[in-house]
Formats: sequence, C-alpha cells, structure tokens
Amino acid sequence: MSVAQQITWRERLEAYYYLCRFDKPIGTELVFWPTMWALWIANKGMPEIGILIPMILGTIFMRAAGCAINDFADRKVDGAVERTKNRPLATGIISAKEAIYVFLFLVAASACMLFFLPIETFYCSFGALFLAFIYPFMKRYTHLPQVFLGAAFSWSIPMAYTAVGAELGLTCWLLYLGNLAWTVAYDTQYAITDREYDLKIGVKSTAILFGKYDIEIISLLQLLSIILIGTALYIENLLIPFGVIALLCVAADFIYQWTKTKDRDPQLCFWAFRHNRWVGLIIFIGIVVALQ
Repeated sequence: MSVAQQITWRERLEAYYYLCRFDKPIGTELVFWPTMWALWIANKGMPEIGILIPMILGTIFMRAAGCAINDFADRKVDGAVERTKNRPLATGIISAKEAIYVFLFLVAASACMLFFLPIETFYCSFGALFLAFIYPFMKRYTHLPQVFLGAAFSWSIPMAYTAVGAELGLTCWLLYLGNLAWTVAYDTQYAITDREYDLKIGVKSTAILFGKYDIEIISLLQLLSIILIGTALYIENLLIPFGVIALLCVAADFIYQWTKTKDRDPQLCFWAFRHNRWVGLIIFIGIVVALQ
C-alpha cells in the first residue's frame, strides 16, 4: 500500500494545503502587490469592489495552481533538495494525479472569477494560464526559468488593466517589464538558496547562469525595475513627490538586501527573497497616496 493510500482524509487535506503553499503566503503577496499597482493606476484610484474581489481571489487561486503544477513538475527532484524534500509529492503523501486534479480545480476556481470581469480579461487570462503551466518545466530546458516566472507573475498587470476597461498602453507595459525585472531579481535570490543542489541534479536557473556575477546582476535588475516603474509613474503624473519617496525607500531596501546577500549565504539570500514583500507594499502605498 502506498503512502498516499495510508493517510487519513484530514492528513490529505493538510497535504493539499501545503501543496498550494497556503502556509507560505509570500508568493501570493509578490503577485498581489503588482496587481494592486495596476488596478489603482489604470482606474485612477480604487476600483469597484465587484472588480477588486474577483481579481484578488483570482490571484490567490492562480498562485496556488502554479504551486501545484510546479510540484508536479518537480516531483522527482524535490526529494534531493534539502529545502523541498518534505513537500507532499516528494514524500508520496499526494500522488501526481492528485496534484493535477488540484491544479485543474484551482484553475477552474480562478476562471469562475472571470464571469465578474469584462470579456477582454477573459481573453487575457489565456496568457496567464499558458505561462503558469509552462513555467515549472522551463528549468529543464533553459537557464532562464526566472524570466518565465516573471512573465507569469507580471501577467496580472495587463489583466488588471482590462478588468477596469483601461487601454494596454505604454504605462501598462512599463509596469509589466519593471515587475518582470524585479521578479527575476528576487527569484534569482531564491535560486541561490538551492544552487548547490540544482547543480547536482541538473536543474537550471539564473543563479547558475549568472555565476560569480549573480549579486551584481540582481542589483542591476533591481535598478532597472526602479527605472521602468518610475517611468510609468512619471507618465501618469504620480512620480513627484510620493512616487519618488516610495522608490527611494525601495532603493534603500535593495541596498539593504545587497548587504545581506553579498556573501551569498543561502539562508540570507532566502531572507532577502522573502523581504521583497515590503517592496511591493511600499510602491503600492506610494501609488495610493499619489492618487489622493
């Protein structure tokens, strides 16, 4: 009898909870804040509750779906990595088939939110689904899986624009590219944590690609994200003074992250990755205040 067949229904529900990373909300936060930036900027203020709630729930469901399909893709390698060896698929508590069912259920739940949003958002959602599905498999074929993650995480920005009926103009794509650069930076910090194991098992990442220049490239990507997001705020007349204040705080935070990660200690790199939740919040506060 397999491990999955021996556990109780309570233990199975708990395993689903961990599969979806509901115990680790950092990933949801990193998608949530850029979505809020886009909603507020595109709507010139707080959107209607009827739009805000479906967008928030859709963000939560799709991030959880991404975790489920990621663990399905990594089910044969997670056991060899110290940080991931106790994940439900790695231990056999959940089967690969169950992970697929969870993924499909969460995608369906997210799709239900689209009934409350414009048809343009429905069309745009296919991009999000495609990116969420392919990202976990990219680490086997390219050293740039972090770029695919950035594309997936950032896709909520054009979706937010369509949700409030705004044009997908220059500001939208500057935010998209700025968020993509920021995502590659913090996910490279995350990848440094597992680099030793990834090299052994043959998994690719930007942390491996960047090599000894990893911290420097992370800093350049962070600078690029500030420039791109700052340009978007400038176009929308949100830069001076509150946008500038927010971005200066973000720059100070990035410098603080550099002081922690410059020696490439895996635990401190993981700390820096988690610390990026404050970056998204700071930018959002700057946008909200500037719109008043």
